[in-house]
Amino acid sequence: MGSGNGDEKKKVPYARYAFANPYNLSLLAGAAAVALGTGNWMLGVAAAGAEAIWMLFAPDSRLLRKFWFDKKHAVLLEAAKEERLQATIANLPERDRGRCLTLREKVRQIDRLSEQNPAFTAELLRSELGKLSALADSFVEMSVTCTRYLEYLDTVDLDALERDVRRYAGIVDRAPEGDEQRALALKNLEVLQRRRAKIAEIRKYVGTARAQLDLIENTFQLLADQIVTMRSPQELSGQLDNLLDGVEAVRQTTRETEKLLQAIER
Repeated sequence: MGSGNGDEKKKVPYARYAFANPYNLSLLAGAAAVALGTGNWMLGVAAAGAEAIWMLFAPDSRLLRKFWFDKKHAVLLEAAKEERLQATIANLPERDRGRCLTLREKVRQIDRLSEQNPAFTAELLRSELGKLSALADSFVEMSVTCTRYLEYLDTVDLDALERDVRRYAGIVDRAPEGDEQRALALKNLEVLQRRRAKIAEIRKYVGTARAQLDLIENTFQLLADQIVTMRSPQELSGQLDNLLDGVEAVRQTTRETEKLLQAIER
């Protein structure tokens, strides 16, 4: 965990944040304008020297990192994440796109209603509303996965698959033991049966994921109905934790289903 956090810190462009900010750029531009306007080049040299000192020490300042650079970085990361998420939602089919947008609006509604409930402290709100946002993001993720799997299943001709299974099974039944044609038919039959089983598992995943999407939607609706009158913060936390557990179970199934899909496509 420690090394991972260290890697994240290294990725933060502190030097860029120290240089390319309105305050620093305005001071540099102002000093350059005054130096040009008055012909006082010593002022320009002094400004350049001050900038060099700033750039030498500012990027490594723990105080500036904590109260300025890290906060700016977090805002930019969140904005980039939101942009990617909006692009992802825009590429979904109309019905799924509408569901995702409605759910995200429901998060904002629950956020507003939570602030009106005196039983919820600011600390609790940060924690639990973070779970709401994570669940809304997972809703989009699962919607994308379901769409991709359904698009794949639409390319599968199940009737043709079943006909091939029956055809090769008939050859295996009719041909005598040791016949080369029977041996080949048996191998084809085994492959087709494995393929049929894997496709059935993919269809099962889609059913499970869709049920989980419905559960998230319905639970968010319930939370919006009851959030104002909740007496205990644990009521909110318990429902969200159950949803997160369900999402993680679907994610595990997704990883297994991806392997199935790759095996079929080979």
